[in-house]
Amino acid sequence: MAMQQGGILTYARGGSWIGIAVSLLLGLAGCNRLGSADEDWPVYGGAAAENHHSPLDQINAQTIARLKPAMVVDLDVARANSEPLEVDGVLYFTGGLSIVQAFDVETGKRLWRFEPKLDTSTLKLRFAWGARGLAYDKGRIFVGAQDGQLFAIDAGTGKLDWSVQTTQGANDGRYITGAPRVFGGKVIIGHGGADFSGVRGYVTAYDAASGKQLWRFFNVPGNPADGFEDEAQAMAAKTWTGEWWKHGGGGTVWNAITYDAELDRIYLGTGNGSPWNPKIRSPQGGDNLFLVSIVALDAKTGKYVWHYQQNPAEAWDYNAAMDIELATLSIDGKPRKVLMQAPKNGFFYVIDRETGKLISADKLGKVTWASKIDLQTGRPVENPGMRYLDFGPSEVWPGNLGLHNWPPMSFNPGTGLVYIPVVESGMNLGDKGVDPARWQPVPGAVNNGISELFANGMRATATASLLAWDPVAKRKVWQVETPPPWNGGTLSTAGGLVFQGQVDGHLVAYDARSGKRVWRYPLGSAGSGTPISFSRKGRQYISLVVGPALGSQFALEGASGYGWNYRTQPARLVTFALDGKAVIPAPAYAGPERPLPDPAMKLDPAKVELGGALWPACMGCHGIKAVSPGSAPDLRASPMHHSQPAFVEVLRNGALAARGMPVFRELSEDQIEALRQFIEARAREDAASAARTAARH
Repeated sequence: MAMQQGGILTYARGGSWIGIAVSLLLGLAGCNRLGSADEDWPVYGGAAAENHHSPLDQINAQTIARLKPAMVVDLDVARANSEPLEVDGVLYFTGGLSIVQAFDVETGKRLWRFEPKLDTSTLKLRFAWGARGLAYDKGRIFVGAQDGQLFAIDAGTGKLDWSVQTTQGANDGRYITGAPRVFGGKVIIGHGGADFSGVRGYVTAYDAASGKQLWRFFNVPGNPADGFEDEAQAMAAKTWTGEWWKHGGGGTVWNAITYDAELDRIYLGTGNGSPWNPKIRSPQGGDNLFLVSIVALDAKTGKYVWHYQQNPAEAWDYNAAMDIELATLSIDGKPRKVLMQAPKNGFFYVIDRETGKLISADKLGKVTWASKIDLQTGRPVENPGMRYLDFGPSEVWPGNLGLHNWPPMSFNPGTGLVYIPVVESGMNLGDKGVDPARWQPVPGAVNNGISELFANGMRATATASLLAWDPVAKRKVWQVETPPPWNGGTLSTAGGLVFQGQVDGHLVAYDARSGKRVWRYPLGSAGSGTPISFSRKGRQYISLVVGPALGSQFALEGASGYGWNYRTQPARLVTFALDGKAVIPAPAYAGPERPLPDPAMKLDPAKVELGGALWPACMGCHGIKAVSPGSAPDLRASPMHHSQPAFVEVLRNGALAARGMPVFRELSEDQIEALRQFIEARAREDAASAARTAARH
């Protein structure tokens, strides 16, 4: 049975059959519980508990055959896969370069567009693709930007109200891709950057009306000689060794922030170490708090309350930055206020949010780094040979993209199930040849302290699925295969459905109890965004952002086969309703990109090799081996690489900076030529392969 308590969805397992029966009866009757009231989606996750669940049931198994597009809007932004908001009949959306737009739900008319002024010369734009979502509070929209700014925008006019720089300089390595959260007249934001720069993670709370900083909490301790900001930092410092502060430490909060209205607390999901290799950042060992942890803070003061660390001495790029969802569950016959999370490391955690005590932790799929989580100590029981720093290169599952990444799961209080987008992949990693005493980061590059990272299964062989998990019984209820190699976020509804956008270009609905697919609709491009649901004037809507995911290139090498094309397939906001009359345009381009070699170019093998060594700085947007999955231009298929002067204009002089192309002023003309030759070599190789395939057929 489900009920609402202080914004937290409550599920009493002993009465679950009643909730199921009521839902079935409502569905059979085609009942519309909307009446004349509106139900908004005003915050990330739908409500403060971030369950990604809608209480609406007008769209259900009996009516879903009538679900059709009601509004289709091309967004005129670089690729993005953020979660929209809806308030009072207005849809708000952000995309690449943190551009925010507002649309009328009923007419599709754009009401305003806000384009922040960003420093396009900063290194941060090389790693940050835009924002995953927005926040709304009392007539203001809040959005974070790649260069670390936080903007407050008038929700009615799109005019800037205030802005604040949340990071510490143009090139401090910190950037924002996560959604801000609002609570009690405050707005809170974290940042990313630990994979690329020596950053010390923190979150900051600001006054939502003025932008004045109220408090800041650091997720790893700083230099003891400077003094600690609070007792929590002094406690955490005891779990570090060496001169960790010189490497930053990491622990960034780039995604997961959840507000608990019942307890007036904030829960943070912290990231991996900086660098990954603990021999560098903490050479004499230690757990390294608060890496890969859930940290509870007092929402008023930002003071530490409790923490739970998932991966002590983190070494695999695992993190706890996946969404944190709140509920009250009946466990052992008693109601428990809990938080639930499926982080990268492959376990599903249920934690008492009052005390921080671990209730359960169970494997969701193939997990080799640990045999179990010890429920008495809360610590993982690691398997031998999984730490490359002791045993050399190791094959580890899940890989560093995790069994579950940032696309959110959802919790349905009527079924008592959590719906998790799963990707099964592994990795080989090691640090052969890395000298911890001499290792230094390279500006503008991935800096993880690892010499070997081979992603077995992370590429075209990765598998994807949608998993329904019972957090009380601690078991899988159903699991269905979904198109690989990536997986969109989920939305559950009181209509007994689970919606998910999928990389092959469809929005799909499943029966929430059985996993049976009941509906599938072509989107014209990859369904990378997380769906939301809301009502307006008694009509229920489903909205999501459509377009190849940006910021996930390391997962998407196998996605190029779907034929998504950056130049001809725009990012779209698509909204569905019963008996909708809109039309989604058919894809303007079908099939993989066709390489465009330049026979006149003379290749130098040494330059091609150098270009390949430089390519990791480019592949975050343009794809592994220069094969784009559609979220950025495929340079093999572009005539741009045929011209050295054109390449110089783009890479060193910022000719395309306004469109999100970062500037690489540190590259010499010889290095730019090497990149150009690498792209040409890849174009020739793939064109020849395509010709051989065509000849065989």
